[in-house]
Amino acid sequence: MTKMKHAANPLCMVLLILAFLVPGTAQAVVTVDINQGNVDPLPIAIPKFISAGAADTNAGSIEELSINIGRIIEADLERSGLFAPITHDAFISVPANSDIRPRFANWRPIGAQALVVGKVTPEPDGRISVEFRLWDIFAESYMTGTRYTGTPSSWRRLAHLIADKIYERLTGEKGYFDSRIVYIAETGPKSDRTKRLAMMDQDGANHRFLSDGEYLVLTPRFSPNKQEITYFSYFLDTPRVYLYDIDTARHEILGEFPGMTFAPRFSPDGNYVAITFAENGNSDIYIMDLRTRAVQRLTTHPGIDTSPSFSPDGNYIVFNSNRGGSQQLYVMNRDGSNIKRISFGDGRYATPVWSPRGDLIAFTKIGDGKFRIGVMRPSGEGERLLTDSWQDEGPTWSPNGRVIMFFRQNKYTATGAGGEVSIWSVDLTGYNERQIPTPFEASDPAWSPPLR
Repeated sequence: MTKMKHAANPLCMVLLILAFLVPGTAQAVVTVDINQGNVDPLPIAIPKFISAGAADTNAGSIEELSINIGRIIEADLERSGLFAPITHDAFISVPANSDIRPRFANWRPIGAQALVVGKVTPEPDGRISVEFRLWDIFAESYMTGTRYTGTPSSWRRLAHLIADKIYERLTGEKGYFDSRIVYIAETGPKSDRTKRLAMMDQDGANHRFLSDGEYLVLTPRFSPNKQEITYFSYFLDTPRVYLYDIDTARHEILGEFPGMTFAPRFSPDGNYVAITFAENGNSDIYIMDLRTRAVQRLTTHPGIDTSPSFSPDGNYIVFNSNRGGSQQLYVMNRDGSNIKRISFGDGRYATPVWSPRGDLIAFTKIGDGKFRIGVMRPSGEGERLLTDSWQDEGPTWSPNGRVIMFFRQNKYTATGAGGEVSIWSVDLTGYNERQIPTPFEASDPAWSPPLR
């Protein structure tokens, strides 16, 4: 038994891989190839989880939690674009016991290729346990099963964790549902915008504000291994970079940097940030050691060097610069040496972000009157545009490097109306483009690492 804790949440979670074997079953054959373009979603049946008790909790009855947990798992998998949950009205029957093999003949006629059977049980200490088993309908075999324990109020996260396990077993890739988004919530007229730091689950739930809107905040970024966010703010017209501790809700000044144009991005180990200073009209890239606050200058070119992002191994930094005459992407060693241009297509390139997998760099491409989201390999090869709207920018990667979130601004009308900003996601195939629900207009999202 392995304990899973997350200090930002009062839950204490226990993960137990179910120790049972199903004799006499064939090898599972159901998988999803996520490398194909325009994948046909895999039909999956997720009946209502069995409620093993009638107790009421501060998050509703066990019966209500059983229904809601199943719905969240369905929504997570469907939103990935790789799975097609089958409507419950099509079910011939539903399992009455999660501990026995299902009747596979009841699921083949409705086209199900995978089946999830789950159960929610109240624990004596007031917590709940949620378990599931994933079955391959074709091979009539057990694929995986897990039990999580947490407080009733943590039921959404328990559902996300189960969805991650199902996604991982069927695709071979880590899931990304147990994660958060930090972004800028925008309200008020365009001429007098209030911009507040906000955070939510990756599906838009559990929304909360992290700043009160008294001062302008911009470009939030998550630490890769700590519950910290760095962001840029103008405090009494003084530009500052802050660290926000999610656990304690404490804002700490990282430094005051007159003329700094972009918020920092963390190094993969979380001990450094790459930042941009603008001094005497010239912007260059620096690295700050968060432990000592020592700063090292990396670029010294008279051009504008901005938007640094570390490679996942920490050895390289991608950034954009106009040192060649137009805004392009460059890669350099961590110490600033061996600078190489990697973008050579038509138009300009901005806001590069290295994938957590290390295989791709996402960017904003500006040209033909549009801002579009694209990706290329770190060598500059294989450039592909994933969106084709009027103004899409600010890409951020899912923890598994398979989905990109960004913000989109609508066109203004002739009367000056329009211009709304919202958060969207798209997968690496360029399909499955979706809007992320937010209570207000939203910009500049940043995706957290997995919470577990």
